[in-house]
Amino acid sequence: MPPQQTTTEGPWTVRRVLEWTTGFLQERGSDSPRLDAEVLLAHARGCPRIQLYTCYDETLSDDVRTRMREMVKRRADAEPVAYLVGHREFFGLDFEVTRDVLIPRPDTETLVVEALEALKPISEPRLLDVGTGSGCIAVAIASTNAAVQVTARDSSSPALEVAQRNLARHRLTDRVKLVLSDLFDGLPPAGRFDVIVSNPPYVATVEMDHLQPEIRLHEPHAALVAGPDGLTVIRKLIEQAPTQLAPGGALLLECSPEQAVEIEKVFSHSTEYQAAGIIEDLAGRPRVVAARRNPD
Repeated sequence: MPPQQTTTEGPWTVRRVLEWTTGFLQERGSDSPRLDAEVLLAHARGCPRIQLYTCYDETLSDDVRTRMREMVKRRADAEPVAYLVGHREFFGLDFEVTRDVLIPRPDTETLVVEALEALKPISEPRLLDVGTGSGCIAVAIASTNAAVQVTARDSSSPALEVAQRNLARHRLTDRVKLVLSDLFDGLPPAGRFDVIVSNPPYVATVEMDHLQPEIRLHEPHAALVAGPDGLTVIRKLIEQAPTQLAPGGALLLECSPEQAVEIEKVFSHSTEYQAAGIIEDLAGRPRVVAARRNPD
């Protein structure tokens, strides 16, 4: 966007800024240039995105255009939109996000849906979310199932600060307990959770250089990378979870589609579980591997 308020083509209206930004971001490789443009402009104007459609012919103020110009420049340098505006929708809920946490993604909603199904038959369910990050999984589950008591753990203090604010935003501080800890450290071997869920790091070290720039350059590597084959954390979860699962309790792990079969094999090498199953996301890709602890 040039600095002038008007040009020979007329004033910089909502419509014109959206069209210019969409083309600019498309040239720079954005997968969703129009959506990016709308989210950024709504944030610059301080309005809901849907409101843009009712004021296409409104001329933008210099302040709004300055804010928009700065965000568009950063987006063109591969900075994620969610970090630019400070929030992201997940499971129909709005979450604060910062560079200290992974950006919630629609793929992870598959994990939430499966956890809610596993919780349905239990009258007073207990759930553990390992590596909670922004808290989006814990909040989505607790918001949908009013009976569940959730413990959400993460090894990052800054991430838990974000999660705490998201709990407060959704009025769930009484039903979701946050714990600073790595995996299951510090938990008594009581077998007390009915369901354990995790969206753990699962990117192989050698794959990092091939990730999209907006992920590789901006999202926290500790929440992404897990050893040479990406399964280091997942193996630990499978090995250690039986000490925390109630008999017949479910362990649900998000993964990349390419890892699902190998994770199923890891489960099969343990005598603690019944046969594992692979669950596909809405696009038909393997997304979650789930297994139940053997009954006593």
